[in-house]
Amino acid sequence: MEDPADPHDESLPADTDAVAAAQDHSAAAEKVKQFPTTPGVYLMKDAAGRVIYVGKAKNLRARAGSYFLKAATADRRTADLVREIRDIDYLEAESEVDALLLESRLIKDVQPRFNSDLKDDKTFPYLQITTHEDYPRVEFTRTPKQKGVKLYGPFTSAGSLRGAIVVLQRIFKFRTCTLDIDADDEQWRWFRPCLLASIDQCTAPCNLRISKDEYRKDINRLKTFLDGGKKRLIEEMRRDMLAASAQLAFEQAARLRDEIRLLETLDQRGDLEENVQPEVFLVDPKKGLAGLEKVFGLRQAPRVIEGVDIAHLHGNETVASLVQFIDGLPFKPGYKRYRIKTVSGIDDFKSIHEVVSRRFARLTREGADLPDIFLIDGGKGQLSAAMDAVESLGVAPPCMIALAKREEEIYLPGRSEPLRLSRDSYALRLLEYVRDEAHRFAQHYHHLLRSKRSLDGD
Repeated sequence: MEDPADPHDESLPADTDAVAAAQDHSAAAEKVKQFPTTPGVYLMKDAAGRVIYVGKAKNLRARAGSYFLKAATADRRTADLVREIRDIDYLEAESEVDALLLESRLIKDVQPRFNSDLKDDKTFPYLQITTHEDYPRVEFTRTPKQKGVKLYGPFTSAGSLRGAIVVLQRIFKFRTCTLDIDADDEQWRWFRPCLLASIDQCTAPCNLRISKDEYRKDINRLKTFLDGGKKRLIEEMRRDMLAASAQLAFEQAARLRDEIRLLETLDQRGDLEENVQPEVFLVDPKKGLAGLEKVFGLRQAPRVIEGVDIAHLHGNETVASLVQFIDGLPFKPGYKRYRIKTVSGIDDFKSIHEVVSRRFARLTREGADLPDIFLIDGGKGQLSAAMDAVESLGVAPPCMIALAKREEEIYLPGRSEPLRLSRDSYALRLLEYVRDEAHRFAQHYHHLLRSKRSLDGD
């Protein structure tokens, strides 16, 4: 009997492992071609039939099939997983929102090995519902509380979760603000509700337009949906609608009718991340800007904030995004995308240098005002590269900062130690909003280019 091949034998072809992996998961690759093109979750299995990875998809066939392209075998982020795939199954969902929630529940229940980072890492996003308030809040958070809340998650995609919150808020009309509302304090009747009330996306408990009991019914309906009871919920709402109509409560019946229709058409809401809007975030723009003015010692509250993030395509091509916020809210016409031209391979510092140089050179050339705050996703090294770029142009830099993930540390020029703000700080929340939006926009560009490569025969 021949000895097994030595994996370190240099006489073997360099791509022997890749070829072997492709042969091993060939059955799964063929199976995925029969998957539907509808939303759902896919379950990767190893040779022993154990689920080793769970993922969600808006299009099951396209998303799951991407793992069997050559690029997935070569990409360091997916190579180890791809080598172990021997089988794949799927569960259909009625919409991308349903798929997002199903993915989270399965990860928590099955605990697949390649989803292990999600089980305990509190930096991943959660949906958090407060339980101790007269009018419970629904929050996006990366630092979930241990008491006084009902948690859902963790989720794999911050952008998708934020988009889902917006979609669900249009149905259940819950609040996402940070106000401490006392239902027994009549002074709230003089409070002016935010924009969400005027567009019928919140029932405005801040103005006591809804009772505690009615509001909690909406929250309980939301919980039923999040727990996977969508069909049961729709049946209950239909009964409530008929009862309201019989009691001549036509306004309540009409609202329930509209909510049922929205629940039944979740599959028509488009890409979740495209639903993201400023009002869903736990950010009070005015308080956030006032906080930044104080924290950074600015002469006045900043009006324009720009943020930059870097993303890598297949490990060799680098792209970047630039987002612009005006008065604390996203200004989509000011968003820019960049393909890095002067950097070979992966070098975030040089990539940041190029993007910042191109951005500030254009602003200078056009005689445009510089942003009040320029935020880089990263740490001290990325900030140094950005400062070098601005100074090389002979431009007096604005307030330049870098925001590092995980610990949310803020790096400032000329300061050796990072600045750490309270996680509940309005200023930090606004900076996180800018950073996360830049990341979402960069990843969206990355996915567009990756999809184009796949269509071109990758």
